Amino acid sequence: MRDLEPCRMNHTEEQTDLTEKLHHVKTREKTSSKRKVKKSFTCTQCGKSFTYNQSLKIHMRIHTGEKPYTCDQCGKSFAEKGVLKMHMSIHTGAKPYECDQCGKTFSRASYLKRHLKVHTLGKPHSCALCGKSFSHLQNLRVHQKIHTGVRDHMCFECKKTFITASDLKQHQRIHTGEKPYKCSHCDKRFSQSAPLKSHERIHTGEKPYNCSHCDKRFSQSGSLKSHERIHTGEKPYKCSHCDKIFSRLGSLETHERIHTGEKPYKCSHCDKRFSRLGSLETHERIHTGEKPYKCSHCDKRFSQSGSLKSHERIHTGEKPYKCSHCDKIFSRLGSLETHERIHTGEKPYKCSHCDKRFSQSGSLKSHERIHTGEKAYHCTVCGKIFSQSSSLKRHKTSHHCK
Repeated sequence: MRDLEPCRMNHTEEQTDLTEKLHHVKTREKTSSKRKVKKSFTCTQCGKSFTYNQSLKIHMRIHTGEKPYTCDQCGKSFAEKGVLKMHMSIHTGAKPYECDQCGKTFSRASYLKRHLKVHTLGKPHSCALCGKSFSHLQNLRVHQKIHTGVRDHMCFECKKTFITASDLKQHQRIHTGEKPYKCSHCDKRFSQSAPLKSHERIHTGEKPYNCSHCDKRFSQSGSLKSHERIHTGEKPYKCSHCDKIFSRLGSLETHERIHTGEKPYKCSHCDKRFSRLGSLETHERIHTGEKPYKCSHCDKRFSQSGSLKSHERIHTGEKPYKCSHCDKIFSRLGSLETHERIHTGEKPYKCSHCDKRFSQSGSLKSHERIHTGEKAYHCTVCGKIFSQSSSLKRHKTSHHCK
């Protein structure tokens, strides 16, 4: 009996050892099976396989075009819930991802990850043509297209071409009228995030950009750059059709539309088109009746900032426009230009019916009514109509005399 105990002990130790070995093999098999997960859900359209049925369902929306997740702010639809969530940050302005190096915030984790390379890697990618450096190779490639003139992305509405897809996307909002960015202080909406930020400074009064030549401050970096060219005299933008040069890119783009005839801005109320966004905004106030510019001296309101400035000179007596031929001064630039034609003899307004020319647009309009027979001036007393305002005024005196 004594001899049996050691045998039993040895047998038990062997069993334990074997059990441990079997457990180790099973664990290794489990780990191995985890590494080689079977992709049993296959797309019937393109043959792509997925581990989970839910992943396949999401993938199938590429083929079906289904977009079940809709933004309640702008109506845009998405195939995935996560993409909708990221999109919503456009409207909310939420930027939860903050750089611990410089404090800059981002709406997406991927944007922050990309930004961090600026701190860790510096700017290792340099342009061979101008020496400008970039932290990301992709940014260098985009930049090099400025030198090569390559514009891969074309708008099918107006045939305009762009260097990047994002520039094209922003441009297309001119045609679609989409304005996904809403001001948090008022109901104004914008097609791009940058104009929204600039606009919100109207409400906050923030002017973070300071001129290095004088004490003037600006709410927009572009305004600062344009202003500083007054000090430097720099005009870096040259027209590709003529020799005219400009200190602002926007001024160049607007000028070039004279050559191309392009009018990308369409009124949402009528079919009228404009070459300038400002001209469209001013025009649309005819339809809406909006008069956002109020006189600081009286209660009069205006649809255009220029009209307000001209009006306020009635109160201030300011006459900033001086004739280059005589000492006469004017409160309006238009009045100066009209006056100077007395000295130059210039008559830029030609009748479309005959060869007669005029120094003022109003005189041309009055003259052309002789040809068209149009009678735009109506007497409110007797209903008689006239082609000239002066004729109506003379006629009205006949009522007063009776």
